Amino acid sequence: MIRAPCTVFPDAEHASETIRILGESIEESESMNRLTALLHRATAVAVLAASAGLALAADLKERIEVPFRIAQDAIIVDLQVNGRNVSLMFDSGFSGAFLINPNVDIGRPTGEMTLVDFVGSFQAPTVPVRSVQFGSKKLDISDMTIVKMDMSGLTSSYGTHCDGILGYEVFAPYITEINFEKSKFIFHPRSSMNLAAKTPDNVRTFKPRMLPKGNNSIELTVRTASGERLYLALDTGNAGYATTHRDVMERVGLWRPNMTPKFMGRSSIASGVVESFEVGVDNADIYGVKVPRSYWNVIDRPAASADKDGTIGFAFLRNFNIIIDPVQRFVWMENFTGEAANKPDYGPGLYAVYSRDLGRAIVAFVSPESPAAQAGIKPGDHLLGIDGRELTNLTFDQIQDLLMSAEPGQVNVAISRGGILSRHTLNRVKLANESAK
Repeated sequence: MIRAPCTVFPDAEHASETIRILGESIEESESMNRLTALLHRATAVAVLAASAGLALAADLKERIEVPFRIAQDAIIVDLQVNGRNVSLMFDSGFSGAFLINPNVDIGRPTGEMTLVDFVGSFQAPTVPVRSVQFGSKKLDISDMTIVKMDMSGLTSSYGTHCDGILGYEVFAPYITEINFEKSKFIFHPRSSMNLAAKTPDNVRTFKPRMLPKGNNSIELTVRTASGERLYLALDTGNAGYATTHRDVMERVGLWRPNMTPKFMGRSSIASGVVESFEVGVDNADIYGVKVPRSYWNVIDRPAASADKDGTIGFAFLRNFNIIIDPVQRFVWMENFTGEAANKPDYGPGLYAVYSRDLGRAIVAFVSPESPAAQAGIKPGDHLLGIDGRELTNLTFDQIQDLLMSAEPGQVNVAISRGGILSRHTLNRVKLANESAK
């Protein structure tokens, strides 16, 4: 299951059509400068690193360490943006700088930007970045933008206060280490770190190369057992393990066009809840790491962009200390946990969303052949409780967390249909489908 938001990035193709200067009239030259800055941000991470980023990297005389917290399936960073204290989830799949809740006073909107996630696009107002500070360390930030967007669900999803998202653009000029083992970022001086000269042992250490096509994300190669390639971005903002699309699975032979998933589900992404299903994949090579068995989330829609196959998420990445150099275009990965695989989800095949209008959770989908379907539960039924817990104001992710488990077992649900109450004890079963062999 994926938590929103995932892999949200500025849409360079439509940026010129979607940026709109708001508020007081601005002279033409200033408008063009702002437009140019926004277009630059929507281009390649490599371009960012090769222009303003290289200068910043050269000026880094000593390494900078920034602590972070590991929340539920996420990295949370405390910092100051435009003089305001904020706590943000670090999302390397978001190539912009910041997505911050509108209720945080970080300045007046001056523009608008189109954002794209796994399946669609949407618009949001923007505010210029004036300052960024991690503790006592100030970063030399210029020509970056804050997107104001409702991020209120993040606090409940991650179990800790969260005002929004910190994107990779802030880190792109630097050699950046995401040290999961010690819960900190390390910005390395270029003079002290040369990934090109490092040799991995391909057992504990790995050195995948960033693809030239990684224009607004850290695109790396994943191979199937038969050697077919997928290009899945390194995405700390995806709480899951691996996320791709049905058409991509068909292209690489992991799914056949005539196959029908036995178990269907729902996943939460930035633009809403989408149909998806889980697939067991054997002997994948993920960024050079051999994984005998893993479980991937497959969105049952085409990708929002033809050149993007999906992402590798937090559930895989948390096993590694990761160093990213966007100039040399190498990534260094140290597997400090000795683990790389994930486990399948176990659940009753029931998906529900809370309706504020009705004041109840409503069953949105029941997977065919699942325990919930066999019990006669149907979409539109009211889900009153799970294991005795009321569901008032819970998010989609929180409801699914109560229903799902990492191990088989049972879950008790209270259902109302037409005012008639029924109670069910449902088995939690493995909801993963088998891939094409």
